[in-house]
Amino acid sequence: MKVVDYRDVPLEPVSEEGARGVKVRWAIKKDDGAKRFAMRIFHVEPEGYTPCHSHPWEHEVYVLRGKGEVLKEGKWIPVPEGTVLFIPPGEEHQFRNTSQEELVFICLIPYLD
Repeated sequence: MKVVDYRDVPLEPVSEEGARGVKVRWAIKKDDGAKRFAMRIFHVEPEGYTPCHSHPWEHEVYVLRGKGEVLKEGKWIPVPEGTVLFIPPGEEHQFRNTSQEELVFICLIPYLD
């Protein structure tokens, strides 16, 4: 069992092309014994955004703090604090912060191996 304050998990920059002002904490991962899913916590600075991308796995997202938008089928949808999202496999998506405060969200992804 792993029990930790998420703020004690290292905050790492996201260096993917197309990202700006994004950092991630790998809160739960394979090294912790998680065999099926990883839990990541993203921090997006004001005016920051994740890359626009798609991939063959689903993910589930919960917005902890802040206000942002997600790109869905070419349209920006508001995602304020408390929003939950299911992003199916293959769907293009992107998150961006639309406020002057940090946008923080949890993102769960499956391991495909």
